[in-house]
Amino acid sequence: MKASFYRYMIAAFAAASMAATGLAFAQADAAKSTISAISKQMNVPVEGKFKKFDAKVSFDPAKPAAASAQLSVDVGSYDLGDDSYNEQVRGKEWFDAKTYPKATFVSSSIASAGPNKYNVTGTLTIKGKAQTVTFPMTVAQQAGAQTFDGAVPISRLKFDVGTGEWKDTSTVADEVTIKFHIVVPKKS
Repeated sequence: MKASFYRYMIAAFAAASMAATGLAFAQADAAKSTISAISKQMNVPVEGKFKKFDAKVSFDPAKPAAASAQLSVDVGSYDLGDDSYNEQVRGKEWFDAKTYPKATFVSSSIASAGPNKYNVTGTLTIKGKAQTVTFPMTVAQQAGAQTFDGAVPISRLKFDVGTGEWKDTSTVADEVTIKFHIVVPKKS
């Protein structure tokens, strides 16, 4: 379950970053948005969700190169659906939430990749370790809102998530997929 927490965290960051880069609005609606991480524990997919995150986006589809996004995720809010697993992933071997309470994403570029599709690049920081990530994102218009969806694969070990006995990838896989669905209300 620790791997699931890690993957969820990464998913949350990716989702927030994607939302921030592709949104035509300022602040994401956290009640309608989701960030999750999917990992494999003993080859079985496990998904967890981040309950607290903040995404700020500046995006004009006519000028994607001028877009920017910032995401901050409360790693202590990761929820695998079981209090004992949740507490374990907050610990030093996984997220070390007391020392590193937030994971962040800051975009550096957003480029068009076709109708309603964009490639987002930026810096993802987890447990004080920063990595450049690039991922695809789709943008859709809904009544009064814009949505940003995507999935970002990451390596948990590059962020020191899963140390000690959990560094062994035969139990918890190294690859984690961060999925996001970010909803941003249109500005008035």
